[in-house]
Amino acid sequence: MQSSSGSKFTEVVKAMGLVFGDIGTSPIYTLTVIFLLTAPTAENIMGILSLIFWTLIILVTVEYTFLAMSLSSKGEGGIIVLKEILNRSLKSARSISVITFLGYIGVSLLMGDGVITPAISILSAVEGLELIPGIGTISENTIVIITIAITILLFSFQSKGTNKVAASFGPVMIIWFMALFFSGFFSLIHNPRILMAISPYYAIEFMINNGFSGLIVLSEVILCATGGEALYADMGHLGSKPIRQAWYFVFIALVVNYFGQGAFLLSMGEKREEQINVLFSMLKHQSEFLYVPFLILTLMATIIASQAMISAVFSLVYQGIRTHIFPLAQVKYTSTHLKSQIYISAVNWGLLLAVILMIMMFKSSHNLAAAYGFAVTATMAVSTVFMIMIFFKHKEKTKLVIALLVVIVNIAFLISVFTKIPHGGYWSILIAAIPLFTIYLWSIGNRSIYKSFNSLPLDTYLVSYEQLYKKGRLLPGKALFFTKSLDSIPPYMIHSTLRGNILYEENILLSVVTVDVPFGVDKLYEPNIAQGLAGLEIQVGYMEKLDIPAVLGEFKIDPKVMFYGVDDIKAKSFILKTFAFIKRVTPNFVQFLDLPYYKLHGVLTRIEI
Repeated sequence: MQSSSGSKFTEVVKAMGLVFGDIGTSPIYTLTVIFLLTAPTAENIMGILSLIFWTLIILVTVEYTFLAMSLSSKGEGGIIVLKEILNRSLKSARSISVITFLGYIGVSLLMGDGVITPAISILSAVEGLELIPGIGTISENTIVIITIAITILLFSFQSKGTNKVAASFGPVMIIWFMALFFSGFFSLIHNPRILMAISPYYAIEFMINNGFSGLIVLSEVILCATGGEALYADMGHLGSKPIRQAWYFVFIALVVNYFGQGAFLLSMGEKREEQINVLFSMLKHQSEFLYVPFLILTLMATIIASQAMISAVFSLVYQGIRTHIFPLAQVKYTSTHLKSQIYISAVNWGLLLAVILMIMMFKSSHNLAAAYGFAVTATMAVSTVFMIMIFFKHKEKTKLVIALLVVIVNIAFLISVFTKIPHGGYWSILIAAIPLFTIYLWSIGNRSIYKSFNSLPLDTYLVSYEQLYKKGRLLPGKALFFTKSLDSIPPYMIHSTLRGNILYEENILLSVVTVDVPFGVDKLYEPNIAQGLAGLEIQVGYMEKLDIPAVLGEFKIDPKVMFYGVDDIKAKSFILKTFAFIKRVTPNFVQFLDLPYYKLHGVLTRIEI
């Protein structure tokens, strides 16, 4: 019994480190940014704290821990999983296309978030250096340089894998949330009346009294919920129960800290300086001695938050590669037992350049906050629409009603974040446009190849194959041929076997099919398609690490050579020429699968699209 509760506690600690970095570091900048937009009067403070409390309840607790976590695919969560669950219950090709497109928008926006999160998190922590006793004023350029140096260091370590370091993420985040709780609590006890802001009355009153300016404030309130989607997206790594249990602790720590910051602002009254960081000022006011240790802890927490987002982007790109919506890239598995621990070099360095660009352009966390929040809010709205449709299809009436209420709140926030677009919010759209264009390009390119791909039905191929095989001019050993499916023969194989007379004593067709579930490997072996011809189909989940030599070993297949097709694409339009160029410079699928290079033989096939 003890070991079971010990293991549960370990899982909760892991969840702290892997899931809550982003939402857990939001108190560093959320209230600071909000009170740059509005005066910290007693009415405004009560109204804004009420908005924050109910945002965490509705958009995180209800939307993700209750509604979203009731939906999974083999324990996995995330917007791609919601898209798959929904697609399974749709019959119309048009509906599936619309849902798929919305899902791709959600994925692209999440990847855009992967650029802004490290920039705003690390920048906000480094800005706290200014309040160290005796330091004095630090120039904006110095803060930018320090932030860029830390960011480069963080991205440089990605190829080593975060598996060993990740063990310390949980304990560090527990200390961080305890620091948030106690700092908020010590401020709160001086003005316990502020807890009345838990009543939704103050939130509603604030929105009614402030009109359009209330809408602008609402666009910054969403910052308190950034990272909420990670609760569902990371469900497959840890399971829903530890994440839910960890969230209760995190929620209390966040609420107490936000209310403590509110109490601190109330106590300052008119003495408040312009552009102070509320959290850091509150800490310094409480204890100058503890300020530097807290600042170091803040930096560690923001690095963990950034790490979680970088890993999430790697995971999204990997899913995209496996589902054929992104170009192939070299993937390094940095853990022998954690499937989620992967490293993609091209993504890592591209992400680093984008993060540095954001830091250099915006230069401060409150400037960057203008660009932050749009992607998160739009992704939450898309997720809730998917949930509504799933609950409607499955006739889950109670959840459907709750999801409809949540989507109303989502829409209110979505309208509010549109006010950010002229002030830097357009960067969220520009960044998201890159993966979205890549998905579009790759989809139409692959569709064009499929149309021009003159494969031969298996039964037609067998007529010529059997005649050739009976002549007995066979090469010794086994040869493996990659095909898209076992019932059709690709052009390169027709060229090499029938026209080139390259037939071995044993020939094996190998088809690798990516299925719409995250994990699992199923094998279908057909040993006697014809004399000297066998077939093996491997159905693999899109998040699965596939070891083809190990699978072949299960069926005692040890090929002398492995043949695969190399597409020589001749394109007509500019879009398809761009597709052909990217396909030429990115790895072939055999490199992606990490096969023994000395056995591989690529056969060139001209395809006109």
